Amino acid sequence: MTDTQRSSGAGFMVAGGLLMGTLGLFLEQAGQHPLTAVFFRCLFGGAALLAFAWATGRLKELRPTRQGMAVAALTGSLMVVMWASFFAAIQWTSIALATVTFHLQPLWLLLAGAWWCGERLGGARALGVFGAFAGLTMATGLLHSGLPGGQPLFAWGLALAVLGSVCYAAVSLLAKRQRALSSLGLTFWQCATGTLLLAWWPAWHGLPAQWGGWPAATWGWLVGLGALHTGLAYALIYAGMQRLEVGRIALLQFVYPIAAITLDVAIYGRSLDGMQWAGVLLMGAALWWAGRTDAVRPLATRGVHSG
Repeated sequence: MTDTQRSSGAGFMVAGGLLMGTLGLFLEQAGQHPLTAVFFRCLFGGAALLAFAWATGRLKELRPTRQGMAVAALTGSLMVVMWASFFAAIQWTSIALATVTFHLQPLWLLLAGAWWCGERLGGARALGVFGAFAGLTMATGLLHSGLPGGQPLFAWGLALAVLGSVCYAAVSLLAKRQRALSSLGLTFWQCATGTLLLAWWPAWHGLPAQWGGWPAATWGWLVGLGALHTGLAYALIYAGMQRLEVGRIALLQFVYPIAAITLDVAIYGRSLDGMQWAGVLLMGAALWWAGRTDAVRPLATRGVHSG
């Protein structure tokens, strides 16, 4: 893997992470049930990717193969479970605790990379991931408020957040390892899988209701969730994953929460206190420190586990 490939891969992942950081804004403005938002992310995301493939003459990348469809179906199903688990965890614990637990994903990804892909964990890279996670914990304010353990179903919510983080890591690793589909093809078929799996929900729950006095605005935010956050963002992230080692992918996953925290302050005025800003700075410093080293290397003498 060349330095140019690593550089372009990191650029794709940073761009995708920054875009994903605006997802909360679109969700709040749409004002819909979480499963409604997930369904329309998949539906509009798939439609946007299909239109893009047609306009750019890349429809052949969407042709299914047996291996490619198997990976797309598996990762698409995992994505649905991932988001459903995350939203339920928020309801049953708290936004802060669910977010911190959900972002255990880079730790699972590092461990999976060492076991499955034969990548050596350098000290600086491992320290960077743990430092970024510690910074994320500080930035959410969890250290101030403590654990909301008195809420009903708290233990189940925490377990679902862990399940979501494991699914997130599995999707990331499978997306990196597969070569049967391009990032465009993989993302499109994941959207198709999610749409099929959740097609029952709007039929049972109903279509999005009016929000903010103007129904068209709700649909606009939902289209944005699909076209931007499910189509463009995932295509960028997967394109980056295929050019990077698992260890660096794990670190760059923290771009998303950093962007989300910053946008929350800029758009909604939910200011951070001193410890929370220290957490944001710690995340940034940890990513910079670990990114300076090429400590993660494939081990040529070890076999790669196929799962």
